[in-house]
Amino acid sequence: MSRRTLLGASAPRASCLDLWRKKNDRLVGQAKEVMTQKCGLRRQQVIQDILEGLRGLLYSLQGLPAAVPILPLELTVTCNFIILRVSLTQSFTEDQAQGIQQALKRVLETQEQLGPRSEQGLRELWVSVLHASSLLPDLLPTLHLLAGLQAALWLSTDHLGDLALLLQTLNGTQSRASEDLLLLLKTWSPPVVESDAPLILQDAKGLRDILLTAFAFRQGLQELITGSLPKALSSLQEAASSRCSRPVLAQVYTALGNCLRKMGNPQRALLYLIAALKEGSSWGPPLLEASRLYRQLGNTTAELESLELLAEALSVTHSSEAPQILIEVELLLPQPDPASPLHCGTQSQVKHLLASRCLQMGRAEGAAEHYLDLLALLLDGSEPRFSPPSCPPGPCMPEVFLEAAIALIEAGRAQDALTVCEELLSRTSFLLPKMPRSWEDVRKGTKELPHCPLWVSAAHLLQGQAWVQLRAQKEAVSEFSRCLELLFRVMPKDKDQGAASNCEQGCRSDVALQHLRAAALISRGLEWVASGQDTKALQDFLLSVQICPGHRDASFHLLQTLKKLNRRDEASAVWWRLKAQIQLPQEEATWSLPLYLETYLNWIHPPDCETLLEEFQTLLAEPH
Repeated sequence: MSRRTLLGASAPRASCLDLWRKKNDRLVGQAKEVMTQKCGLRRQQVIQDILEGLRGLLYSLQGLPAAVPILPLELTVTCNFIILRVSLTQSFTEDQAQGIQQALKRVLETQEQLGPRSEQGLRELWVSVLHASSLLPDLLPTLHLLAGLQAALWLSTDHLGDLALLLQTLNGTQSRASEDLLLLLKTWSPPVVESDAPLILQDAKGLRDILLTAFAFRQGLQELITGSLPKALSSLQEAASSRCSRPVLAQVYTALGNCLRKMGNPQRALLYLIAALKEGSSWGPPLLEASRLYRQLGNTTAELESLELLAEALSVTHSSEAPQILIEVELLLPQPDPASPLHCGTQSQVKHLLASRCLQMGRAEGAAEHYLDLLALLLDGSEPRFSPPSCPPGPCMPEVFLEAAIALIEAGRAQDALTVCEELLSRTSFLLPKMPRSWEDVRKGTKELPHCPLWVSAAHLLQGQAWVQLRAQKEAVSEFSRCLELLFRVMPKDKDQGAASNCEQGCRSDVALQHLRAAALISRGLEWVASGQDTKALQDFLLSVQICPGHRDASFHLLQTLKKLNRRDEASAVWWRLKAQIQLPQEEATWSLPLYLETYLNWIHPPDCETLLEEFQTLLAEPH
């Protein structure tokens, strides 16, 4: 007598199977009832009790020898247990993979096919089981549901090759010609579950639809990040037309808006973003994308309004909705990384973006208020450690202080700027190296932050400018001199060694150091000019040109002072150099200066440079 016959003979009596089936159906009914309840400890406990009930039932079934009569119920209970376990933990784990593997081995045991294949991996087991299932048609519905769970696990862990092979086997296409997962998912047609079959939490067809949406969305996001815009548009449109909850549809619409903006179709992009705001309760990503769209269109007012709404939206704590006791699209999506259009960052990151955009667009009063709000938000400890959402990395905390001081000075609030700078100095001055040392040595230091000399020097520079606004020349000159003293302590070892800073948006440290020195010398020189001490001013302007030879503003101030002192020959030499510099094509810089330094350099840019050059050219034409 064959082993299969013996196993069949040892199957439990019908009454026992009926009891187990009733228990499964009762637990599934309880789970579906719990789905309608609000999130809370009571709901969580009920789900845990249902899970334990399914676990105990599964142990009872698997404690018997594998037999064809009990397999449909055993596989159903396995699927219900995995679905509930995944929904409870909101993730796929190794336990679920082991549960699927155990179920497949039980199927092969009934067909005398396990034996030497007991060490097969999941992929090989699936091929064997699906080939054997042609002999067991009653198992097909539950095997397809189990295959759907396996597909969800492999999709969430990016095992796309294994997933493609599984779908090919399910579809009965052994040819490798088609490995298009979207096509394979569309082709997959799970068999209909009989009306008298044990109850299941989620059917295979519904799971197939969720897999289709999730894969199309994941693929569209990846294509969007890599710049394959036409492909991304197609994938995202596929996701939008598939089975979607409203929150997922809002995310898909946001991604479509991002894609269409990048493809140069802002009007269609805007329509999708409006639709995203209507569909979802999480307004962050569509509002951030709307701000990018308005910036691209040059609509600064709408851009800033979008950012203000976004900052307000992120400040509101949303009550968490009760998770579904099913596998949904959200569970199969990766967490948005900073490059994703679905990443909108924290409230502090958005506040910084809003404040910096106001500063860049000349809206000084708004920038000052937003920076003060940002500092209050960061210093009360309610926000995580600050790192803006841009790429390359944005400014760190000390530079936020400096940007705030710049905005306050530009808004005419010099006294507040002094206070902000004092706060920064109280937090950073003790980190300064005590002796002169090379920049490379500072960079390698363990006790001092490598950019601390720049931050402290810049704070003194801004304090000097605040005193200028307050018409306190003595204090201004003192702060500019203190800034220069600190900057000249740190000497660049090699102009090519300035590595990109994580805190300075790709700014090379040696370049920032040179521009800070030039800015401090020009600022002090302008104070000497204002007090009629042109000879002292000339020394500072000459030194600034020597330190930063390509700095045109330094050369313009030097030219003006030489002209004023009637040192015609020296002024002529400077004029010729300036004229040659202006005629040279501007090279595109591979780095950028920190925002606070860019703004400051705009302040000390001499007015009417072209007029000055023309006047001096006329002067040169006149005889001595």
